[in-house]
Parts: sequence; structure tokens; C-alpha cells
Amino acid sequence: MQRKTALVTGASHGIGQAIAVTLAKNGYDVGVNYCNNGSGAEETCRLARQAGAKAVPLRADVGDYQALCGLFDAFFAEFGTIDLMVNNAGVSEFHPLLEVTEEQWERVTRIDWKAAYFGTQMAARNMVAHKKPGVIVNIVSNHVDGCFPDANIYAPSKGAVDVFCRNAAMELAPYGIRVLALAPGYTDVWTPDNPIQAVRERIPLGRFATPEEVANILLFLASDQCAYMTGTRVTVDGGALLPVVPENTMTGGALLPLVIHETEEEK
Repeated sequence: MQRKTALVTGASHGIGQAIAVTLAKNGYDVGVNYCNNGSGAEETCRLARQAGAKAVPLRADVGDYQALCGLFDAFFAEFGTIDLMVNNAGVSEFHPLLEVTEEQWERVTRIDWKAAYFGTQMAARNMVAHKKPGVIVNIVSNHVDGCFPDANIYAPSKGAVDVFCRNAAMELAPYGIRVLALAPGYTDVWTPDNPIQAVRERIPLGRFATPEEVANILLFLASDQCAYMTGTRVTVDGGALLPVVPENTMTGGALLPLVIHETEEEK
């Protein structure tokens, strides 16, 4: 079987690392992008090679346009063409709206939104040039649907990527290129002492996702089994946003028992 090629940004740890390794185990050679965590990228490559894939670490700050151009140049020098682009790199920063600085806004927006936009564009240009019916998956977040404290930069950036996926899907469909958004919720990437661990009991399925579970969904979306899917988002959050009223959490996730009152006619 001829192996396909994939570029995964932010692949030195967490969800990005799981995605790169899962793809390597399922017929992809991978470009492993990282910015600061070189040892993590090398570990991702080691695991990918262990699965029989070609894996190359590629350093770049994807929020910098020229650096992103250089990343694609380096990727194409190694792999020639691209079958799957995964815009995963992102930064999660949470600040009170009244205290946000321009520097904070620029940092989150350029990495979470700008990088996904131009990463999609650069991958699509190569696919079109080589007449490849490729796939582009942009990692967003369940913040697209829910409001969380101090997420006033992060959530709108992910929301922009989500809407962009639909626009890009429309424009790229004539070339046979599918564009999808994958929205993870709480994923098991935090240390045991992180305060976020307290959220587990409020999630209907009672746990966080593993990075590998998110990666497996992405693998499915990129496969021919999903050949008729484009311009849509898949959310993987264990139902975290379902209990939107207090009653939904008072009985372990189920609604309170419904009391039916008789009408006058029934008495």
C-alpha cells in the first residue's frame, strides 16, 4: 500500500502528538511541526518511525507567515506533496476582558486563527497543483458552542476557524478537497494537580477524552469512509456542554423526575 503524507502542526505533545502517531500507524508519513519543544517532536518522530513511517521534525512558529512558508517548503522538500493537513497548533490563554493587552490578543489570534487560515491555503495550493483530492482538518474547540471564563480571545479565534472551514470547503470542493473542523472538549493532557481536574464529575460521560480518542476521530474523518463529509464540525467532548441548566446535574446527568399534574377534565 502506498503511504500518504500528512503535516501536523503542534505535534510535539498532547493531541498533536497522538494525531501524528495514529496517522503513522495507519499509512501516513508525517511532518511533525513544533515551535519550542524539540525533544517532544523527536519523541513523536520516534514513535512514528516505530510504526514504520517516515517522520521528520519541522521547527516553525506557525503564527509567523514567513516561518509558515518555510515550514511548507521544508515539508515539500521531504515529502513532495501533501494528502492531509492538520492545523492543530494553538495556544490557550485566558484573561479578563478588561485586562487584555494587544500583545495577548495578537499572540492567541495569530497562532489559533491566522496559522489555520494560511496553513489551509498553503496545503490546498499544493493539492490543487498536483490534482490531489486531499483533506484538511482544522482543530477547533467546544468553546465554539459554549462560553467559558476569560476565553474572550481564544473562543472567538476558534469560532473564526470553525466558520472559515465552511467557507473553505465551498471554495475547495470543486478540486475534490474536503475541509473539516474537529472540536475536542476536555482532554487528558493536564497534570493531576491542575484545578481543571475538578470538572470531570460534571461531564456526562464522567471523564476526559484521551488524546488517542481524538486522534482516532480525526483518522476516521480523513478516511474514504467520510468521503461525503465536508464543511462540517465534529465535536468530541463527552457531552460536556449538555447540562446547561442546574437540574441536569442534580441527578447524575439526568433530568429531575417529571411530575405530571392532572387537569380538571381528568379528575
